[in-house]
Amino acid sequence: MRGLMRGLAIFLTGAALGTGFGVALGFFLFPFVFPPPEANEQLSDAERAAPVASGGFIHANPSDPVHWGKGKVGLYERAVFLETDFEVGPGPKYHVYLVPNAKVRREADVKDAMFVDLGRLRAFKGSQRYDIPSGVDPKKYPSVVIWCEQFGVLISPADLVAR
Repeated sequence: MRGLMRGLAIFLTGAALGTGFGVALGFFLFPFVFPPPEANEQLSDAERAAPVASGGFIHANPSDPVHWGKGKVGLYERAVFLETDFEVGPGPKYHVYLVPNAKVRREADVKDAMFVDLGRLRAFKGSQRYDIPSGVDPKKYPSVVIWCEQFGVLISPADLVAR
């Protein structure tokens, strides 16, 4: 009887660990197996003529090989534009935020701020345009960040320099 209970406990522990590992692996492999199409959006000539600021996405935590980003970003009066060289490591439920803090490097820099959510990231690679809601002054936001809403993780920040 004791051997049967021990075997059952080992089986259930293995099943729970295997299921947990499989789900975690699925979260990380799904974007690689079924990647979204590369974005290719454009700005109008009028928007391009009036930039407010620009910057580049960085790898905020080099010891984290999963959460990274690179490429240029432009801030305009009514839009944020991720340039054609934009790219982030894939993951679930990424969003683009305007953050009123400069030099965002930690999750707390975003969580403690009154950020503006511009919407869900449409692709992990390529140019994308995000409208800034009316009433929001883009000059008050020195950072654009890519944020994973599902896990509350900073993926990649971009420090903006006024033009």
